[in-house]
Formats: sequence, C-alpha cells, structure tokens
Amino acid sequence: MGTSTKTARPGVDRRFYTAMGLLAAAIILLGFGRTYYLKAAFGTPGLTPLVHLHGLVMTTWFLLFIVQAKLVADRRVDLHRKLGMVGALVALAVLVVGPWTAITAARLGHAPPGPPPLVFLVVPIGDMVVFATLVGAGLWYRSRPDVHRRLMLLSCIGMLTAAIARIPLDVVAKAGVPLYFGLTDLFVLGCLFYDRVKTGRFHPAFVAGSVFVILSHPARLMFAGTALWMKWAHWMVG
Repeated sequence: MGTSTKTARPGVDRRFYTAMGLLAAAIILLGFGRTYYLKAAFGTPGLTPLVHLHGLVMTTWFLLFIVQAKLVADRRVDLHRKLGMVGALVALAVLVVGPWTAITAARLGHAPPGPPPLVFLVVPIGDMVVFATLVGAGLWYRSRPDVHRRLMLLSCIGMLTAAIARIPLDVVAKAGVPLYFGLTDLFVLGCLFYDRVKTGRFHPAFVAGSVFVILSHPARLMFAGTALWMKWAHWMVG
C-alpha cells in the first residue's frame, strides 16, 4: 500500500460517492431503457410481474445508494444510519428476487445476444454472490465509514455487468461476455485509482473488494464452460 499521508478533502470525497451512484444509475438506464424504463416509447414486448418486481427492487437499491451517499455528503449521517435498516431489507430483496428472475429468464431461453441462456446464467448468479459478499461485509463494517462506503459502492458497480450487456450497440453485442466484464472492471479500477489519487494510498477495503470483483469475472468464464456448471444450471432451471 502507499505510504503517503495525503488525504482527500471531505467534500470532494463525499461528492465522489454520489457521482458514482448517479453514473451507475445512468448505465442502468442505458442498458434497460429500451426494455424497461422507456419501453412505452420503444414499443418493446410486455414484461411479466416478476420482471417488474425485479426492476422495482433493483431500481430501489440504486436510488437508495444515491440517497445514502447524498445524505453523507450533506452531513446527515443521523438519517443515513436510520435508513441503513431499509437498505439491509432492500439488499435481502435483491438476493431473493435477483436469482429468481435470472433463473426464470434462463428457463425461458432469454439472454443478451451472444452466449446461450444457461451459459449466461453464470453472470447474474455470480453477480448475486459478489453482491451478497460485499454488502454483507459492508454492513459488518458499518461502524467503519471508510470501509463501509467503499464496499457498498463496489456492490453497486459489481452489478453493472447485466446492464452493460444490454447496451443497444452492435459492438457490445458482438464482443460478448468478456467485454461486459471488462467494462465493469474499468469502473472498478477507475474508483480504485481515483481513491489513490485523492487519498495518496490504496485503501485496503477498496483493494480487497476490487480484486474480489475482478477475479470473479474470469472465474465465472472458466466455470461456465464446465460440465459441473451446466449440471447446476440445468438443475436450477429445473
């Protein structure tokens, strides 16, 4: 780790987390705008109640992150802490509805252009494992704001892969899963190095969380091609 004693200006540091939450929300909108948020304008097919529930839960999570980051930026830590229990409940809902929706989509043969549905299923299921780990650790360290906020930010960025996969650009569709993961990794690395520039060191929580997110991607790619994963995938879709 770096040895510099440089520290970020509090206002800049607080605004960074709000800005990253807004950027993540923009990517979600870009990826799911045509098929969910703006579907009425694009005339895309109707959605099932489960997909609507999934969209509501995920939207609530990202909006809550932005609100929580803004509360800290505005020095309303008291209200931030009160909303923490709501955040824990929303996270639990993500971990229930997320896999349920992903497995149902795979069962129906739905997936972004490129990988077969059962192969792509490793992406959202892996996202849920990463999310659960980061949010669980973030809640455990809620008394350590420096650790807590970094892990919670990474929990949001780690879930951007599905939205990136659905960005309506041919180059994205043709590149497939490696690009989906690669762009997610760029966001992770961007946060890591921004933090390094502003604080003068690599924060251990950011390093550990970033390595965990990034290494989960090649791990999923390798696992998706195995007979064991296909056996599990077939079992999950039943």
